[in-house]
Amino acid sequence: MRNPLARVASGSLLALASAAAALLAGCTVGPDFLRPAAPPVDGYTEEALPAETNSAKVPGGEAQHFVRDLDIPGQWWTLFHSAELDQLIERAFAANPNLGAAQAALRQARENVYAGEGAYFPTVTANGSATREKISGAAFGLPASSSSSPLGVTTAALNVSYNLDVFGGTRRQVESLQAQEDYQRYQLEATYLSLTSNLVVAAVNEASLRAQIAATEDVVALESDSLRVLQNQFELGGASKVAVLAQAATLAQTRATLPPLQKQLAQQRNQLAALTGGFPSQDHGQPFNLADLKLPQDLPVSLPSKLIEQRPDVRSAEAQLHVASANIGVAIANELPSFDITGSIGSTALGFGKMFSPGTGVWSLGGSVAQTLFDGGTLLHRKRAADAAFDQSSEQYRATVISAVQDVANALRALQADADAVNAQATAVQTASDSLAISRQQFQTGAITYLSLLTAQQTYQQARINLAVAQGNRYADTAALFQALGGGWWHRTDVAAKVDGPDRIALPIPTR
Repeated sequence: MRNPLARVASGSLLALASAAAALLAGCTVGPDFLRPAAPPVDGYTEEALPAETNSAKVPGGEAQHFVRDLDIPGQWWTLFHSAELDQLIERAFAANPNLGAAQAALRQARENVYAGEGAYFPTVTANGSATREKISGAAFGLPASSSSSPLGVTTAALNVSYNLDVFGGTRRQVESLQAQEDYQRYQLEATYLSLTSNLVVAAVNEASLRAQIAATEDVVALESDSLRVLQNQFELGGASKVAVLAQAATLAQTRATLPPLQKQLAQQRNQLAALTGGFPSQDHGQPFNLADLKLPQDLPVSLPSKLIEQRPDVRSAEAQLHVASANIGVAIANELPSFDITGSIGSTALGFGKMFSPGTGVWSLGGSVAQTLFDGGTLLHRKRAADAAFDQSSEQYRATVISAVQDVANALRALQADADAVNAQATAVQTASDSLAISRQQFQTGAITYLSLLTAQQTYQQARINLAVAQGNRYADTAALFQALGGGWWHRTDVAAKVDGPDRIALPIPTR
């Protein structure tokens, strides 16, 4: 025969589950989150964006084309066609501590969602106790000499409690946790984007500094040759001591510009080591040179309405706005009555051997409702604080969108100016080189004075350095455009495996 205790248990739990399912379909207080509208603009600059930039016949001087709505690859840095750069970024992905921290933060947020979803289900606890005692007859007015046998009591019970989410406070709380998970997910993508952009810029800066150092060393060699010529002329009586000393001073000044450049180069190498999770004393990999980098020629230009979908910082700000919206619903639900169902089922017997025997079963089933009548305005002001937090998040979101559009506009302007600068500096280098070659020939034949040669040398040195700087700026600003447009994170496939934690408990989550 089936145990009557089991019939009571199954009936009670069925009733509890049915009531829970019915009430989960109840109302959800608070605002339903709606994504903010796209910015009411369709461009980034006041004037129409040109189809392509200027060009020059030097490395990094190719014309770049602006292509409307061109998609961005997830590994956008490969467009620079540098195997060393690709390897550097792979090392950074494996060892950068900021990435590890962002991945852990996402796992934490995800587990908080799973923990919050546990409130959708009843809480079931089990408890048991066993006592054994001997009672004195004197306590009941019996003769002191009387005695009783030891008495044992054993109890086991299964307790169930459930909060009926009548007004959706729990659902809004889980919604807030899910939005916080979204925030951490986009923060992780922002960390990836920032890391890759910083690595590309650091590599470009290293390459530019190496070009500047090479240009300075070439000028040092030229000025050393000029000094030898002047010394020979001075020994033959064809040049003054003043000219020799002036050339020596110029050579010393040029050499003095090398240590600051070498210091910056060492700092860039240290920066690359830090970004890849290493230390300055460790191997930094192959050096970077401008000639080893290919300038991407087709540049994407997304519409501002699409930009807000692509920028991880904008999506993070949107997630924070969603959190604030859900918290309003939580605050409203806290002002309303709370309904709870509790139940227990078990057995109490005089001894463990008699547990669950007929007549030992006990059970209870009850419900409760609670409503705050007076709390000094605490719940009211918490609701107002939630409203203010939403307003704050809304303004922060708007500021983030404005900043994102500004970043793209700045990058587009910079790329046009960079192309013009490379073109101008390439022309200046060619002109200065021709002028220096002629000046050296004329000085050796006595056709010009030393001052004219000195001017030609200084002009050539500055033109070479300016060209290296302009080339580096163009590569760096190209990386800045990819960063400003979001970096193609929506095509990435190597992130999920690094952020998934242990499998969650498989439970059917009630639909909202």
